[in-house]
Amino acid sequence: MHFGIIRRAGRRRAGASVSRSRRVAASAALVSFAAVVTVVLARLIDRPIALPVSVAAVTIALVAGWTALVGRGLRRLIAAVVAAVTLGGLIAFAGVVGLTTALVTAGLLVTSGTAARGAFGRHRPKGLMVGAARRGVLLVNPRSGGGAADRHHLAQEAARRGITVVTLTEHADLRSLAEDAADHGADVVGMAGGDGSQALVADVARRRGMAFVCVPAGTRNHFALDLGLDRKDVVGALDAFDHAVEQRVDLGQLGDRVFVNNVSLGVYAEIVQSDSYRDAKMGTAAAMLPDLLGVDRAPPDLRFTGPDGQAGSTADVLLVSNNAYQLHSLGGFGTRPRLDSGRLGVAALRVDRARDLPALVALESMGAISRFRGFHQWTSPTLRIDSARPVSVGVDGEALRLPPPLDLRLLPAALRIRIPLHAPGVPAARPGVWGMFPALVRIAFGRSPA
Repeated sequence: MHFGIIRRAGRRRAGASVSRSRRVAASAALVSFAAVVTVVLARLIDRPIALPVSVAAVTIALVAGWTALVGRGLRRLIAAVVAAVTLGGLIAFAGVVGLTTALVTAGLLVTSGTAARGAFGRHRPKGLMVGAARRGVLLVNPRSGGGAADRHHLAQEAARRGITVVTLTEHADLRSLAEDAADHGADVVGMAGGDGSQALVADVARRRGMAFVCVPAGTRNHFALDLGLDRKDVVGALDAFDHAVEQRVDLGQLGDRVFVNNVSLGVYAEIVQSDSYRDAKMGTAAAMLPDLLGVDRAPPDLRFTGPDGQAGSTADVLLVSNNAYQLHSLGGFGTRPRLDSGRLGVAALRVDRARDLPALVALESMGAISRFRGFHQWTSPTLRIDSARPVSVGVDGEALRLPPPLDLRLLPAALRIRIPLHAPGVPAARPGVWGMFPALVRIAFGRSPA
């Protein structure tokens, strides 16, 4: 199967021009790198064996350091270990290059890494300044996130701020509770819970004309991340009921069901249902892929229209998202630079089981899935998925089995969402290991890193 030319995801976020401070930071990172190479060349120009070894070590330490400082999860941990080991080797090599040279090299590497982190900044929340909610209501799922709401005394904090709190009981109907809040005059409704609950209440908010507040009291809180919230500051999210920034964001829709993040199908739908996935996403994906994509496993029956407009495309893994992800791995996901492009993000993976599996597992473990030859991404306003049998899907992490065909579309600017004034903002696109250097060059010249 050939997907043809891939369309890049969406239009750029309005106001996404690179700030002067980020351009300066990127330039500093690159200049520091050039200075390191110059120092090593000057010291070892007459050492034909030590010179290439030292330059290679410097490059590895620097790229690993950049990745550790701007990456996340397992990729950050692996990169940090590689950077530390390589840097330690350089210092141990001081007897050859000279102690002063080794210390200067280490200092320049640290400077370059710190500057690179500053270059990959965040997009601060933009939108309309709005006043405090007149009648705010917060729905709280006390079981989400292993009891995150209780750990942070969320109900008490909300009540202290004058927000009406509705706590879900075991058999409560969340949609009915959100509708009831609208019936009683709520102008702002918030949800403290996982992304599935966020989607349900957000759907009620957009139907009933209420503004929405996302309180990250779930397990993964991917929606909160891409809204630019600090996922560790659960109580701070309540500030969105006060003076705040209001934005309009898109919502995804599968049939009549709304989702805020994504719909996963094929092999990935089985991965997200694993008990270990919540704690070790990339590791779980890499461990399960060999069995799920083994030669004795039949490919999923998923048929859809690919980016070249040709019907009948298929995939072993299919991820359809509310706006496009910057993906580096199937298990770790990525971030969405924007939630207002008006287009679904689609990522498809097709594997030749007899030939591709070792390369796939290696690239997935490295966080470099985009380099796999069977991986493709594009965007589309709608997508229809057909199959000869009911389809296993994960909708914002919730496992479902639905009859085909599956019709997905985007609801552009459907939700009014309020963001606290102190929110750190959406992380800028983080490239994979191989894309760090060109990304810094693009930032230095005032262009988006991806």
